[in-house]
Amino acid sequence: MTRQSIEGNLGTVEKAYTYSHCCILLSGGVGSRMNESTPKQYLPVAGRTVIEHTMYAIRNWKPLDSLIVVADSHWKDYLSPLIEKVFPPEKVSFLGFSRPGVNRQMSVLNALQDISPYMRDRACVMIHDAVRPLVSESLIMTCNASLSDSDGVMPFLPMKDTVYESTDGRYISKNLDRSMLIAGQTPEFYDYHKYLTANEALSEDELATVHGSSEPAVKAGMKIALVPGEESNFKITTREDLERFKRMYEARQ
Repeated sequence: MTRQSIEGNLGTVEKAYTYSHCCILLSGGVGSRMNESTPKQYLPVAGRTVIEHTMYAIRNWKPLDSLIVVADSHWKDYLSPLIEKVFPPEKVSFLGFSRPGVNRQMSVLNALQDISPYMRDRACVMIHDAVRPLVSESLIMTCNASLSDSDGVMPFLPMKDTVYESTDGRYISKNLDRSMLIAGQTPEFYDYHKYLTANEALSEDELATVHGSSEPAVKAGMKIALVPGEESNFKITTREDLERFKRMYEARQ
């Protein structure tokens, strides 16, 4: 496989309908909760940035044949040689960069639409957060295998804490049944064409209220399977999360 020539946002289509296993790597966040001038995915840990650690983890998806990254244009010069290093072009084609949307789901839709010229009829897509660097090969492959009899797959963790609802943010409105609640993780896997259709069916206002990537799929009636997630596959959101990642990474060396 040869690299695509990049023109404008994505590039000239040289190999239409070529790929069947694409990863959308979401790196458009600005890290406001970290209180850093640099987004958290670009902070260094043990000689590599967080996103570089994540890239090395997701390349363990053996069928992976293509990659697109959602990132602000400011980071393209940093990311381009990094992608070249981590994903050998003879194995994985880099399809380019997608622009971040006003929220996470609009970023996802931008990437889904940008890769449309490249995807085969029965293609699947993996969506992963750049700030989940400890995703394991085992979890990736379990999600991929579970897609064989479903339209999508999401890893999850059961809720451990007692969960309440508050309508005003000041007082408890009611208790919720913890046994029926789960916390979703990435990577999420979807039947590419069904998932693209599900997202395009929503208005811009509806997309703006989406809080989880599976929501458009569920609304469209797609069958989304659940697989057990991993405690170590946490999302780096705060300074405490970053320190936790450092400790866990160093303990594995």
